Amino acid sequence: MFLGVTASVTNWDAEGTTCSIVLEDNPLVDFVELPDNYQGLYYCNILSGVIRGALDMVSMKVEVTWLRDALRGDDVFELQVKLLKQVPEEYPYKDDE
Repeated sequence: MFLGVTASVTNWDAEGTTCSIVLEDNPLVDFVELPDNYQGLYYCNILSGVIRGALDMVSMKVEVTWLRDALRGDDVFELQVKLLKQVPEEYPYKDDE
C-alpha cells in the first residue's frame, strides 16, 4: 500500500465479492488520542475513500466499512470491502477516426 503500511487480505466470502483488509500498523494514528466525546469518530475514514476511489478508477463500485479500529481499543485496523457492481468499460464510438 502506501505510507509503508503492509496490509493482508482475509475473510473472503463464498461468492468472492467481500473481503477484509487488515492493517497491523497505521502511521496515520501514531500520535492520535481520541477524546471520550469523539469515540464514535472513525479517524482514518480517509482510507475508506482512498480504496473506494482507486477501485472506482478500474470500474469497480465498492462499499468500504470499518470493522475494527485500534483507536477504539481493537488489536488491528480492519476494513471490509464489498463489491457492489463491476461496471463494463465503455469505449468511445469510432475514436480512431
